[in-house]
Amino acid sequence: MSYLNVVPVDLHQAQRWRIRSMVKTISICGGGPAGLALARSLSGKGLDICVIERQNHESLSSPPPDGREIALTYRSMAALKELGAWNRIPSDEAYSLAEAQVFDGQSPLALAFDPQGGKAARLGSLVSNHHIRRSLFESVSERSDIHLMTGRSVTGVVTDNRSARVTLDDEQVLDSDLVVAADSRFSAVRGMLGIPARMHRLGKSMLVGRVAIEIDHGHVATEWFDHGQTLALLPLGPGQASAVVTLADGEAERLATLSPEAQGAELTRRYHGRFGAMTMAGPLHRYPLTTAYAQHFAGTRAALVGDAAVGMHPVTAHGFNLGLASTQRLSKLVTSALRRSGDPGSAMMLRRYEMGHRAESWPLYRATNMIVSLYTDDRPISRSLRKAGLRAARMPMARHLVSHLLMQEA
Repeated sequence: MSYLNVVPVDLHQAQRWRIRSMVKTISICGGGPAGLALARSLSGKGLDICVIERQNHESLSSPPPDGREIALTYRSMAALKELGAWNRIPSDEAYSLAEAQVFDGQSPLALAFDPQGGKAARLGSLVSNHHIRRSLFESVSERSDIHLMTGRSVTGVVTDNRSARVTLDDEQVLDSDLVVAADSRFSAVRGMLGIPARMHRLGKSMLVGRVAIEIDHGHVATEWFDHGQTLALLPLGPGQASAVVTLADGEAERLATLSPEAQGAELTRRYHGRFGAMTMAGPLHRYPLTTAYAQHFAGTRAALVGDAAVGMHPVTAHGFNLGLASTQRLSKLVTSALRRSGDPGSAMMLRRYEMGHRAESWPLYRATNMIVSLYTDDRPISRSLRKAGLRAARMPMARHLVSHLLMQEA
């Protein structure tokens, strides 16, 4: 096995080490799903790959439930299979998503999405975030060319045409051919690279938690844009679902601090008893909502993937899927660059990554934000536009386009 280029701060010595080793190295800053997926995808290509994560090893290897249920498209499920992660997820923890319905408040008019109108097919699967993280960790930990550096923080990044140098909190330097920021939508590494981002703090929080329900969900995901709140119910096992409630920060904090009994009663009221009495089957987790879109997805010997590149609003459930797609794209381009020039951080490759991921992400990001703006505006003109939009979207051509937006397939 080749060794990782962990070198002293002396940059002349670092350069001599690189010449001596002749091994191409990639430093991935962030050990979340995007960082781990990228590392696993690049494994076996003759690279030394380092993943730096500030969480300790136990938190990374055995992540606790965080309330988030990820709606995986077929494209994402196929990617996880290729990464050796899908078969590590318990089969009874992957829940079928047969259909999705969108409502405007109490209106009976629904916009429904099913796979080509079929009854046997499904849109995708719902899997808990912590199961995905654990399965990716296990697939990565088996690879001898991937070096996990847990409990470590990045304190500085300097890149030039020859190398990318990542300084850690103990003053060690990783001398690499490419550095990748995969450290969340609030990415510190993105800032160290000098790449600005459009950050939009929404003043709202998303509350998520598992609930027991009395009325069957039929494997249908349902979303309501209601006055002052957005509600969603994601189907899990029989009699069990994930409740997703978006409220103003203060109201969300109040609901999060109630007793489980009081939370169940309030959720039953907010959902207007559509699923009978709702009782908490787990804790209610609160996540303040912030969207992010980086001005650039690449720089000199640097790239951004996952939420560090695009932090989506959760309303279309595409944040994870888009992030995974970014790692697939970058991995394929790095592999191609290695074959052509032997340089995994070439400027041409990074320009192609920038253009490709922007072309995929920008329309989805803008459309999602437009949906959120329209359906969370309670002015009369907006309510009229919503009703007109729902009617128009039920037309076959419009329905196909919106369905592609909400649940893209491979």
